[in-house]
Formats: sequence, structure tokens, C-alpha cells
Amino acid sequence: MVENRGIGSKIFDVVNVVILVGITLLCILPVWYVLCVSLSSKEAVSAGQVAFWPVGFNILSYKKILSEQGFLTSFLVSIKRVVLGTAVSMICILLAAYPLSRTKKQFPGRDKVMWIFIFCMLFNGGTVPWYITMKSYHLMDSIWGLVLGMGLQVFNVILAVNFFKNLPVELEEACFVDGGGPWECMFFIFLPLAKPMIATISLFTIVTYWNEFFQGMVLSTKQSSYPLQTYIQQMVVTLDFSSMNADQIAQAMKLNNLSLDAAKIFVAMIPVLIVYPFLQKYFVSGITLGSVKG
Repeated sequence: MVENRGIGSKIFDVVNVVILVGITLLCILPVWYVLCVSLSSKEAVSAGQVAFWPVGFNILSYKKILSEQGFLTSFLVSIKRVVLGTAVSMICILLAAYPLSRTKKQFPGRDKVMWIFIFCMLFNGGTVPWYITMKSYHLMDSIWGLVLGMGLQVFNVILAVNFFKNLPVELEEACFVDGGGPWECMFFIFLPLAKPMIATISLFTIVTYWNEFFQGMVLSTKQSSYPLQTYIQQMVVTLDFSSMNADQIAQAMKLNNLSLDAAKIFVAMIPVLIVYPFLQKYFVSGITLGSVKG
């Protein structure tokens, strides 16, 4: 059937497309500009000639940062932090969210526990008590300090609770009728249906751990313990000409701090850009489609 559409509907579609294209460009252009600066020559960057295409194309900035031991060490620290942090956070979030999503009859103290979670989300003891606690548990210069220092992200717990609440109660009743208990219901019924929610919260957690730099400044007393974002925020590339030969000095003279910083930022974005497409498909997936009939 051919649908007759008025001029107003067509104008609305055109305006929507224009707005969405504009938003897309606002997201893509800064990343593209950083890439162009990182691939441009020292003279072009210093003169402000770089706009939408690299000028004086070279990859010297990437060669320099990839040869820095501190950058590579910090990159590995961040990878470990994200992997361990995401695993620990998701386990805690799911184990907290499932019981909090049950009825008062199943979990009599649910409302009180939920208020405690919300209170902790709105208020905290401050940086100094947090630092003293972390130091007392010997978590300075430790990967576990960077992992556990983030704590349990209550907002993500609330998202998971609301997701579990929206699942049909008939699924849980069917599990209990078949002889299953709460653990079986959670692991074999609810979690398989929770892939979109798990993927979404995992992405939030990954980005949070990857971009966080302040805790690295507080909990790390030596450069080898810095996560990548702390390293980028703290460190400036220093060129030691005394230990270079003539060819290395000639290459170093072609480097620019702006292009080096742009290269660092772009390299730091790559892991998230790689992970996102694999998780994005779950955002709009049907959650309970086909799980309950009749």
C-alpha cells in the first residue's frame, strides 16, 4: 500500500535528517581533527594550517609515543584496570540488582537497602576519608586500588533493577514450578534475557574506567602505576637531545607537542572505538520478545 504523505510530513523528515547529520558531524569532526593534527608536520600545526586534512603528512608522533616506555606501561595498566574493573563491577551490579528487583514478600528489607544505595549515590565522605581508607588497605600503587577505588556504581544498579522489574513474573513462577530456586532463576532465566542491559552497562563501565584519571593521580606515587589517562594528563614529552644521534635529532626537530598530544589522545580513544560497535547492537534489541506466550 502506497502511503500518501503531505508536504508537512516531508519537511519534518528533511529537518530530522539535517539535525541528525549535524549531530553526527559534531561527534565525528573533533575526532577527525585530532587525527589530522597528529599526522601533520610541526610547521603546519604551529602555523594553524591544519583543518580537515593532514598537512605535511608524517607519522613521527606515533613513532615517538609508541617508543616511550611510560606510555606503553600506562596503556597496559589501563587495559588491566578496565578488564578487572568491568568484571568486578558487573558481578556486584547483577548480584545487587536481582534481589532488589524482587517483591517485598521475597525480600522484606528491599526498600531500606535501596534507600541506602541511593544515599550513597548522592552523598559521600569526601576525598580525604576515601584516600585514608585506600591507604589503610595498602591499595596505593596497586591495580586493585584503581579497580576498587571506583566503588559500586549505584546508577548502574538502578538501571539493572528497573530492567529486572520489567521482565514478566511468569518466567520466575515457571522456574519455581519446575523445581528451580532464585539462583537458577537468575542465571538460567534472567541473565540470558539481560544481554542488552549487560552490554549497555558494561559499555558505561568500560568508558568510566578508561577515562578516569583523578584516582590515578591520588593512588599512584610512581609513574609506572599511572593509568593511561593520568599519564596523558600529567606527562609532557621531553626530548633529550644529549642521548640522540644526528638522525634522531633531525627527526626530533620535526616533532611538535601539539601533534604529540593529539597522537596520544587518538591512541587512547582506539580501544573504546573498537569495543563500541560490538556492544551497540544490543542497545535496541528486543528483551522479552517471544519469551511469554498467551
